[in-house]
Amino acid sequence: MSTTRRLLIISPAFHGYWRAIERAFASLGYAVRTHVYDDHRGLRAKVAMKERELSSRLHGGPQLDPAMTQRACTTLAEADPDLLLLVKADGFGPAWWELLEQRRTPTVLWLYDELRRTRHTPATLSVPRAVASYSPLDVAELAAQGRRAAYVPLAFDTGIRFVPQPSAEVAFVGARYPARDSLLATMHQAQVPIRTYGRDWSPHVVDRLRTWRVGSPGIPAGRELTREHAYAVMAGAPATLNIHGDQDGFTMRTFEACGVGGVQLIDRADVGEHYEPGVELAVFASAQEAIELATRARTDRTWAHGLRERGRARTLAEHTFEHRARALEALWA
Repeated sequence: MSTTRRLLIISPAFHGYWRAIERAFASLGYAVRTHVYDDHRGLRAKVAMKERELSSRLHGGPQLDPAMTQRACTTLAEADPDLLLLVKADGFGPAWWELLEQRRTPTVLWLYDELRRTRHTPATLSVPRAVASYSPLDVAELAAQGRRAAYVPLAFDTGIRFVPQPSAEVAFVGARYPARDSLLATMHQAQVPIRTYGRDWSPHVVDRLRTWRVGSPGIPAGRELTREHAYAVMAGAPATLNIHGDQDGFTMRTFEACGVGGVQLIDRADVGEHYEPGVELAVFASAQEAIELATRARTDRTWAHGLRERGRARTLAEHTFEHRARALEALWA
């Protein structure tokens, strides 16, 4: 008689993506429990988080959270899982990694950011049985060090229910970085109808306080969206922009923009490993190309409809969290 394996997922809140990971493994027959380690609900938790952010800004470097480490240790002891999946998990103190080494629970670490942007060390990377990453360069480096590593990209969450929100404006949903700021400002100056969404763009006083800034970029902007709303905006916009910058992995938006049936305009030709450029999405290499593609998306409905249909079909066939769960599952063996 087969026994259902008990899986504990240790994940950041990260816009609720842990729910998609949880559903994916449950669909594979696992008994899943999830511990969201940076849940900052409640006034006390929010104040403590802002204190750590301020300390990091004043003294340099990210600050570890002892209380977060203790909560995770307690959860692991209580759950006593057969398998453990860590998502990012770079903010824990030594007590966490010592406990993992003592328990010897088969563990996989999944990273959705480059290692250079995390607090992981050679010591913490040695604890999991395997490291999965969205970064091909990190996977190659880890493998060269003799570690078991696998390329596992991000994915589209099929569990989100949304209704497309029709709009005449090209959409960008995401954080504000210099490369994104420059491109979006150029497109706005070229009179492309465009709207950005997120706390980094929003002129709302609360969002300015949350992001430690005084002013706002001069681009039409909305506040941070729930994922349901973000999916609705991308699906209903004439096009949605995906701007990477200093990343070698592909953002979650790469799979979401196509997954919701949007017209994705992306800044990386190497997306061909996941989607066919010109058939399932469109690639731009300059601001002028982005402007031209955005204009075409607004005027050539036949072309845009084709990208929407084929991009969504490819996503559902290859790029859901269920597909990624199967890839992670192989790493426990």
